[in-house]
Amino acid sequence: MGTPEQDLQSSRVVILGGGPGGYESALVARRLGADVTVVERLGLGGAAVLTDVVPSKTLIATAEWMTIADRAPDLGIHLDEPVSAHARIDRTRAIRESERHRVDLSEVNVRVKALAAAQSADVHARLEREGVRVVIGSGRLDGPRRVVASEEAGREHAFDADVVLVATGAVPRRLPGGEPDGERILTWTQLYELTSLPQRLIVVGSGVTGAEFAGAYLALGSEVVLVSSRDRVLPGEDADAADVIEEVFRAQGMTLMARSRAQSATRTADGVVVTLTDGRTVSGSHVLMAVGSVPSTAGIGLVEAGVRLRPSGHVEVDKVSRTSVRGVYAAGDCTGVLPLASVAAMQGRIAISHALGDSVMPLSLRTVAANIFTEPEIATVGDSEAQLRAAGSRYVTSTLALAQNPRAKMLGMRHGFVKLFAHPAGQVLGGVVVAPNASELIFPITLAVSHRLTADEVASSFTVYPSVSGSIAEVARMLHQRQDD
Repeated sequence: MGTPEQDLQSSRVVILGGGPGGYESALVARRLGADVTVVERLGLGGAAVLTDVVPSKTLIATAEWMTIADRAPDLGIHLDEPVSAHARIDRTRAIRESERHRVDLSEVNVRVKALAAAQSADVHARLEREGVRVVIGSGRLDGPRRVVASEEAGREHAFDADVVLVATGAVPRRLPGGEPDGERILTWTQLYELTSLPQRLIVVGSGVTGAEFAGAYLALGSEVVLVSSRDRVLPGEDADAADVIEEVFRAQGMTLMARSRAQSATRTADGVVVTLTDGRTVSGSHVLMAVGSVPSTAGIGLVEAGVRLRPSGHVEVDKVSRTSVRGVYAAGDCTGVLPLASVAAMQGRIAISHALGDSVMPLSLRTVAANIFTEPEIATVGDSEAQLRAAGSRYVTSTLALAQNPRAKMLGMRHGFVKLFAHPAGQVLGGVVVAPNASELIFPITLAVSHRLTADEVASSFTVYPSVSGSIAEVARMLHQRQDD
């Protein structure tokens, strides 16, 4: 790896990619006095804003209203339409099929795309206010100190650079034999063109993306089949949390096919057929291919400039986002470090601060809070139980079911828990929250992990009664009791 650039204020910074890693780094570079150019193909905000994070979470937030409506009878609120009292799935179906609660997917997707476009425009406007030069087009390196940007109309612009940041992101991986057509065989970037709700949606892939969309479309009213090549949904997550999501999915009527690997997907006259590697077939109206992503690093001059790539195609970087070429940095999904917008933004900020000689701390993933937007959500921070076991670390753990929380009872929340991991001496090492709005509830645990608080310090903090967050302090108190045993 190269050595840090020194005193590069007023230097030329060119950024390939206008997603979180790109636009956040552009703002840092301008504050440090650099001349900054951002080259972005889709529009400011990149895939995160236009086709990934913002639209998917908007769709999921819409689906949450159906989930809330599903809990209404448990709270004594009844719809005009008759519903079955003995099966939750019958209540859900009645809500979805009633004219008063019908989901108009065309209208939903118009709103989703409008919100994404508005967010993109806001990012664009802010960058221009800050004096960042924005070029909408495709960029490539012409050696380590020069970037060529090609606009859609065909015009080319060449920019000399003292610092180049590559933040080109990633795109959905395509399964050979299951090439998307944008109509029946879809990637997650193409879902927002649908004008009607899929009658029977097959989701191939049970990772974060597959689980989120499977849950969302189930809530919106589609019949959903989730095809997983692993033993369970969300194989990379906390096992107890994944078990809760599986239980909820099954209770809502989703069909889960574990240890089933898709081989191909083909269109039929009025739908699709997914063929599994063991010869079985699954029929549906649509299929979502959620089989991971590949970095957008091919054909943009990286190898020719001397930038080292991993076998997966990801850019090889160190803890301050340097590549193998002096002055060339990389951030975000194209590095394969951790596919989160927050991590991409942090990598970009660190990269530019380092390149321009500002003070900087190397990237640490220990305090990254992550969330899976299923219903209930799964939020995590710090060390996982699997990591603690693999490292042979000494730790204690405590878990409290959400159903025991008084506020959760009031809101009709039945599924979820709060779990903490701590060193026997008391320091909080990590935590898991499974609950509606877990993304908001994880913050106190993030603070505890970031500032190396002990379980006793968390337990001694006041919480509102009744509140769901009160369970965090309660779990911390349970850890103290464990230490006294």
